[in-house]
Amino acid sequence: MPAPPDSPTAAPAAAPPGASTGSAFARVSLLVYALLIVYASWYPFSGWRDLGIKPFDYLWARLPYYWTGFDVWTNVAGYAPLGLLLVLAMHPHIRPWWAVLPATLAGVLLSACMEAGQTYLPTRVPSNLDLLTNAVGVTLGALLGAACSRTFLHESRFLLARQRWFPAEASRGLAVAGLWPLALIYPQNHLFGLGNLVPPLSGFFSDLLDTPIDLATTWLNNAQLSAEQYWLADVIVTACGLTGAALLVLQLLRRQAPRRRLVALYLLACIAAKSLACALFFAPQNAFVWISPSAVGGIMLGTMMIAGLSWAPPTAQRRVAGLALFLSLVVTNAVPANPYYLSTLETWVQGKFLNFDGAAQFLSVIWPFLALWVLYRKQS
Repeated sequence: MPAPPDSPTAAPAAAPPGASTGSAFARVSLLVYALLIVYASWYPFSGWRDLGIKPFDYLWARLPYYWTGFDVWTNVAGYAPLGLLLVLAMHPHIRPWWAVLPATLAGVLLSACMEAGQTYLPTRVPSNLDLLTNAVGVTLGALLGAACSRTFLHESRFLLARQRWFPAEASRGLAVAGLWPLALIYPQNHLFGLGNLVPPLSGFFSDLLDTPIDLATTWLNNAQLSAEQYWLADVIVTACGLTGAALLVLQLLRRQAPRRRLVALYLLACIAAKSLACALFFAPQNAFVWISPSAVGGIMLGTMMIAGLSWAPPTAQRRVAGLALFLSLVVTNAVPANPYYLSTLETWVQGKFLNFDGAAQFLSVIWPFLALWVLYRKQS
């Protein structure tokens, strides 16, 4: 009799000859990344107008007079992951090297439509140079995907580790967990305090009603907290956000996986990504600007909670993870913005990173809801 799937002696069953071994993780990641491209390309989604210009007229226009090497490499780097994911997502229906051409065409078509849509946005300018560099990026990504297909799609150590440590249905959760470090890049009122709905809702209602609306002022009635209250809120949000993310990853791992080491490595990678973002978007000397007494206190409290809950049954872990993420959402949206956070936003570099700024803010708002959805799906 075969061993149960989650028993330490169980080995992943080999797929029968001819069976589909497509990567659900690649397909989920492709969908998420395509949505991020749409959001980044059309951010801020306001002020749409028709100037009497056809949407694809930019294709025949002269190349822009002003451009920088940074703009070129940003466009290439932004579309390279799309090409890679397209090739991996087409397996096994299309062999990797045969998938390079359709993946490139699909990426170029998406880029052309994104540029065409910018014709109707007052803050964006469609550019044939952007389309060209995006095409280069998606082509390089598709070639890289084909070259790496054996590593990620066939009998490789990476694939065997994926099958040994994660169940087949963990793809959605892995995609959401992979977005957490990216969601942390955008400056937050609290460390790990994602899901702040007040700023985007204020902008939405301002555009809808054509009048400035600040929900933070209306909702919170200009409330100001003491330094001790801000400190306590920061500790709560940091601890709950850290605990919710770590328990989400624990939910995805099999019992025979090195669960605690993988979660520790995941959290260290997220903190490294946060530090790198601070160095890139502010200044190198500000790589660890996010470290504060309250953030350290929250990390210590969250680490103790994770260490204790790592021994708890999966059902208890799932419930605590959902409760922690919900509590973090409530406090994040109920507490007025910290004056230090407002001064941080003023130094956030948006100019060259305007597209990325919109996508990063979008991720920071939506991530807790995606995590709660994954936890709910796992329960049902």
